[in-house]
Amino acid sequence: MHTELSTTPVDSFIRPKSTCQAPSMARTMIPRETKMTVQSSCILPPPHARFVLLSIVTQAGWPIWPLLALSVAALAIIIERLLSLQTRSIAPPELTTQVIQLVRAQEDDAQAIAKLRASSALGRVLAQLLQHRDLPDAELRRSVEDVAQDVAYSLNRYLPGLAMIATVAPLMGLFGTVVGMIEIFAAYRPDGSDPTELARGISIALYNTGLGILIAVPCLIAHRYFKSHVEGLMLRLEQSARRLRDSLRN
Repeated sequence: MHTELSTTPVDSFIRPKSTCQAPSMARTMIPRETKMTVQSSCILPPPHARFVLLSIVTQAGWPIWPLLALSVAALAIIIERLLSLQTRSIAPPELTTQVIQLVRAQEDDAQAIAKLRASSALGRVLAQLLQHRDLPDAELRRSVEDVAQDVAYSLNRYLPGLAMIATVAPLMGLFGTVVGMIEIFAAYRPDGSDPTELARGISIALYNTGLGILIAVPCLIAHRYFKSHVEGLMLRLEQSARRLRDSLRN
């Protein structure tokens, strides 16, 4: 009686069952420190991402410094005008009614007029009207208009500078573009140009143009807003002065 031997090759018993185990074994052989380094490098942002502004300034070249100075000046003007051109501090809504009541109570003496003049811009106009109410209409109108012009000048302060920045910023950006193009042509060589120099010239051109437009647009919007706001305040001052004048005539 013969027993049949298995025909299974001997090397099948020593061959790995699956070749996909090798990578898993390789992963288990990676040191722990290496794993932590790989994970941390995937989680943490690259170093240049932490200094984006500094990187932009470096790549944009020296023409960007005047643009940065213009942006700082524009931001200072916008903040100052937002704080100064508040309606309640320029033309308090209840001030005209209080002055009319003061006149009817015959308490509009020199001290009250001086206090009114120092209260607000509307107070200056109304105090001028009370102080010279005995003048003829033409002289009274001229006197009040002189004070109103001073008030208008103070309300429009720094707005021409904001308009100038909105105009100059794109021109400065264009100047940076020209400087970048000059560097591009200066780096060109017939036997082969340096890609680094070409990239630097392109960066100077694009960054300065973009920053110039980025500064000009908010400045233009802010200038238009402040101009319309000042016009509204001056209209309110004129209406309040006319109301007080009519009350004095009655």
